[in-house]
Amino acid sequence: METVTILVDVQNVYYTCRSAYKRNFDYNKFWAQATKNRKVIKAFAYAIDSGDEKQAQFQNILRAIGFEVKLKPYIQRSDGSAKGDWDVGITLDAIEYAEQSDIVILVSGDGDFAILVDKMVHKFNCHVEAYGVPKLTALSLINAATQFYPIESQLLM
Repeated sequence: METVTILVDVQNVYYTCRSAYKRNFDYNKFWAQATKNRKVIKAFAYAIDSGDEKQAQFQNILRAIGFEVKLKPYIQRSDGSAKGDWDVGITLDAIEYAEQSDIVILVSGDGDFAILVDKMVHKFNCHVEAYGVPKLTALSLINAATQFYPIESQLLM
């Protein structure tokens, strides 16, 4: 049985699905597709914690599906801008689990991950599947991945 590690950039998938389709990503359908006939080594959902009750309920749903939810506080800067991305955390976990997994699944359209994906494929000989909204996923990430799965109607709710 193939082993898999799943890394979900929650903010990225939320905003790209909302922008492209005005719909939400269906984590249950995704989980069923991504884990079919596979053993899950680790599954992380990386999110920003703004202290919102609805968001906390959503995070509990992710936990019930099988994700370990990693949270970072939402940081509002004095100039009005905000910070709260998980790029470094996702990268560290990807490197840590690439050697333990036959497949790493990255759910994000962020082109910054193309270098990471290329490294996992070539250095760790790891199969990398990327999921993203096609028109909002960086071509560099699509090209770096071993396989790209478009987030379209079948993965939306």
